Amino acid sequence: MSSENSSADDVRQVWDVVVVGAGPAGASAAYAAAVAGRRVLLLEKAELPRYKTCGGGIIGPSRDALPPGFELPLRDRVYAVTFSNNGRFTRTRRSKQMLFGLINRPEFDQQLVEHAQKAGAELRTGVTVQRVEQHGSTVPDRRTVAVVLQGGEVVLARAVVGADGSASRIGAHVGVKLAQVDLGLEAEIPVPETVAEDWKGRVLIDWGPMPGSYGWVFPKGDTLTVGVISARGEGAATKRYLEEFIGRLGLAGFEPSISSGHLTRCRADDSPLSRGRVLVCGDAAGLLEPWTREGISFALRSGRLAGEWAVRIAEAHDAVDTRRQALNYAFAVKAGLGVEMSVGKRLLTVFERRPGLFHGALTGLRPAWRAFKEITQGSTSLGEIVRAYPVAQRALAALDRRPAAGGEVSSSE
Repeated sequence: MSSENSSADDVRQVWDVVVVGAGPAGASAAYAAAVAGRRVLLLEKAELPRYKTCGGGIIGPSRDALPPGFELPLRDRVYAVTFSNNGRFTRTRRSKQMLFGLINRPEFDQQLVEHAQKAGAELRTGVTVQRVEQHGSTVPDRRTVAVVLQGGEVVLARAVVGADGSASRIGAHVGVKLAQVDLGLEAEIPVPETVAEDWKGRVLIDWGPMPGSYGWVFPKGDTLTVGVISARGEGAATKRYLEEFIGRLGLAGFEPSISSGHLTRCRADDSPLSRGRVLVCGDAAGLLEPWTREGISFALRSGRLAGEWAVRIAEAHDAVDTRRQALNYAFAVKAGLGVEMSVGKRLLTVFERRPGLFHGALTGLRPAWRAFKEITQGSTSLGEIVRAYPVAQRALAALDRRPAAGGEVSSSE
């Protein structure tokens, strides 16, 4: 369904909402705006489906943020987690209920876009956005944003959602400020059936040698996604960690089908989420969990919120109402995702200093493992744990004071 526009709007083809970027955040924003009955255009510079460097873990909050009727294209279901501390003190913990699912991003992202299209959004791929303009000769009035494409074409919208990734041009327009930048390296490694069977239903999380770093193995049928992440500026050490990690796992003899890298960027607390009629969400806004750098759930949830508030901004008739709706969007993001990010940032600070302590807690303390399970399954969140249990606040402070712990054990629960 289209919103009612003036005849001048029809001639100029003014969209209610233009979304830049067709990843999970952008597709969710486009879906939310289209479901509300607005004219939505979704722009993507690549041709779909396309590969993205990403572990592909779908935790409970991600699953709960998906459109109705969305069937996850799961490659595996995880019931066990093996933890190790830089290759030592290995322990596997198990759950009777599924902890989380694993997907390949090309399939997952494509399916999200198709849901947005079914809701009424129009998709254009192979389109690079150069900039957005809210003033000047390209903008016919104060209620319109001009999206300028490579080659000079101008697309007009009542509201724009920037979901164009961690190197976002829309984020630059809004003035997004970053507090944390990390480098993730990843290899997709095809393995024989005998090796794949050994990993089925189980992931590995390894606390790495550099402060704040960790590695992972996510099984996806006949391929293992193996990756590591650490602070930017440690490129050589991060590459060495990945090579040693792969070698330690006995996977060095298998040729990766894809080797890639990606920078994750986490917003500063005072970073803006809007400018005029332009909103940002997902990686473009620097929204991700600082400790684990989990971003899919943040993309899906912030994308949905951005789509809903973009509709309100599209309907705003003056700057005052536009500003009010943009502030409401920022409040909604900060009240939920912002709280989780705040706790995650505190956890990262402790983890950078005492990874062995985290390892000991997750492998040896039932409450810590139970919290991990409940967060991944979606029955709670970092923010909710801190809100509901004051003891969790005290535990964070206590963790910072306790000496590192660790011992080589192997058991399941």
